[in-house]
Amino acid sequence: MSFLNQLKSQASALQTEQSAQQSHTEANTRLTEAASKTAWLYVAELVQQLNVIGPTGPQLSLDGKTPWPAMKLVDFRIDARKKKLRDQEVFDYIAMGWRMVPREGAPVGGSVSANFPPDLQRIEARLAAGTVQHERVNVRHPEKNTLQAIRFDYVTEARASVTITADHDAAKLAFRLANATGFELMMTSYPADQIQSAVLDELAKLIVGQPNSFV
Repeated sequence: MSFLNQLKSQASALQTEQSAQQSHTEANTRLTEAASKTAWLYVAELVQQLNVIGPTGPQLSLDGKTPWPAMKLVDFRIDARKKKLRDQEVFDYIAMGWRMVPREGAPVGGSVSANFPPDLQRIEARLAAGTVQHERVNVRHPEKNTLQAIRFDYVTEARASVTITADHDAAKLAFRLANATGFELMMTSYPADQIQSAVLDELAKLIVGQPNSFV
């Protein structure tokens, strides 16, 4: 085989490989878009129903010792963003958010204190995660003026969310759940071809506090 024929053979093999890769990428993109649309339609309907029901919220506590009142989930909202991928408009992410408020009456004030760094960091992280309105107060000794503790005065209202991000190259959807079951962050992902009502039903059960196998 002449050197030119060797180059032709090498180029042909490379073209075949590139064509196969392109077909694989296009297939993954179509699969991920179909999954994203399924998730969007499901979550859009879920938001409508939950706004009517106002389901019971999770048990909340900033320090693990001081419980919040019984909560409910309200003001569910949904949004989606798209992006350009290889000259095609595709889903970027789907976001669902809601507020957690007392089941009876308006939000009330509460306070927790911490004097050890791990406890302080835990409380601050939970306040930030839940977008909880609060004030930080330095508690000092009345005579020595030494710092004794940090007190956080807060209002019993918080926010939670689910963000679904599409990964078209890997053909999967990534789920980020913030404060869905308490002041914590959970993350998981599913292959795009598994995004059906059965999986999304498990997500809905998680949000309303029913036993589920979503995460």
